[in-house]
Amino acid sequence: MAPKRKPRLSVWKFASCDGCQLSLLDCEDELLTIAGAVEIAYFPVASRAMAKGPYDLTLVDGSITTPHDAAVIKQVRRASKYLVALGTCANSGGIQALRNFKDVNDFINAVYEHPEYIQTLKESTPIAAHVKVDFGLNGCPINKHQLLGVVSAFLQGRPPMVRSHSVCIDCKLRGNICVMVMGTPCLGPVTHAGCGALCPTYHRGCYGCYGPKETPNTAALSAWFSQRLGMSEPNLVRAFRAFYANAPAFRQESEAHDR
Repeated sequence: MAPKRKPRLSVWKFASCDGCQLSLLDCEDELLTIAGAVEIAYFPVASRAMAKGPYDLTLVDGSITTPHDAAVIKQVRRASKYLVALGTCANSGGIQALRNFKDVNDFINAVYEHPEYIQTLKESTPIAAHVKVDFGLNGCPINKHQLLGVVSAFLQGRPPMVRSHSVCIDCKLRGNICVMVMGTPCLGPVTHAGCGALCPTYHRGCYGCYGPKETPNTAALSAWFSQRLGMSEPNLVRAFRAFYANAPAFRQESEAHDR
């Protein structure tokens, strides 16, 4: 009887800082279990293996910012049974999506001596803007324990389960005093949990690095920032234009205050 074939895993990088891929490597002991359960067919950061598809599960890190990447992601999607977008860049466009609010040619002309050599798209876009994504895992970087759960779910043929509550719930579970009571702006009420309320635990407001939670009431939070904390319109724009500036809920709210 022939041995059962291991599922083939591939990990692809586009425009990103590599942080989400490093989160996978940071799994340490758990990574050995993953490596034993799958065939790592393509993962340049961790392996010299450069096998072509098909792949059973593909993890994608980074946003699409060039014509070349826009073509490659379609090839990757065709070769993959399941495709999971990892982190801020892959799910929203990342910090580099700040260019979406301006003319990218202005930046190119200001930075490069020979801008005619630069080939880039007008916007930094998430993977889902180009191909079908089977699951998106948020974070900048992603939570390694959530990643292990997602990989395990796909390998077992069941839907991934990731908690969808806000950072505020994690603050309550940790017994944190709300930083907004102390006058510090915090995006926790509208931000997806996953970081364990890291910043508020150290008396800093949430920066929204896990993206908008389900049905976030960003308008109400902006009103609180403005009326109770005295935040100016430019600072309201900056509050929602960070890690997930291009996420629809945050983008809409920042544009509402961008005069």
